Amino acid sequence: MIRPMTAKDIPYVQQIAHETWGKTYNGIIPTEQQQRFLDSAYSDMMLMKRMEKSHMLLVENERQPIGFANFTWIDEDGDSELTAMYILPDYQRLGYGNLLFEAVLDQLTRGKELSIYVDNQNLIGRQFYEKKGCQLKDVFDENFENFPVTTAHYIYSLPATQ
Repeated sequence: MIRPMTAKDIPYVQQIAHETWGKTYNGIIPTEQQQRFLDSAYSDMMLMKRMEKSHMLLVENERQPIGFANFTWIDEDGDSELTAMYILPDYQRLGYGNLLFEAVLDQLTRGKELSIYVDNQNLIGRQFYEKKGCQLKDVFDENFENFPVTTAHYIYSLPATQ
C-alpha cells in the first residue's frame, strides 16, 4: 500500500533513511558526512517541513513502512524534483520501488519533467532510474558535506509531454 506520510511516521522515515544510506553509501561517502546529512535532512523538524511543503509518500508491507519518496510540488515551468526515494535494503528488487515511483508519477499528471539527482557511484539507483526510462542529462562534481562527490542528473519526461 502507498499512502501519504503523517507525523506519526517520522521515526519510520528516519530509520529507513539511516539504514538505506548506510548500506548504499558504505565505501562511497564517509560515515561522518552521511551522519551529518541524515541528522539535518531527517530531523523531526525537517520532516515536518517536508510534509508541509512537498509530497511525502510511504510504501508499506503488511502495514509496516518499508520505503518512502519525497518530491516537490510542480513549479510554474511544470517541473518537479524527486528529492529522495528509499526502500529498505531487505525489500529492494521486490517491486516496491516500482510501485512507489509509479505513485510519484501519478501525482504529477500536470507536469512536464521530473528531475532526479543520484550519486554517480550509486549504481543500483542509477540502474533503477534508467530502467524506468529516465534519461541522463549530465554528470557533475559537487561538494557534499565537505566531501567531493560526482552526481548524475536524470530527467523523466512526464506522460503529458511525451
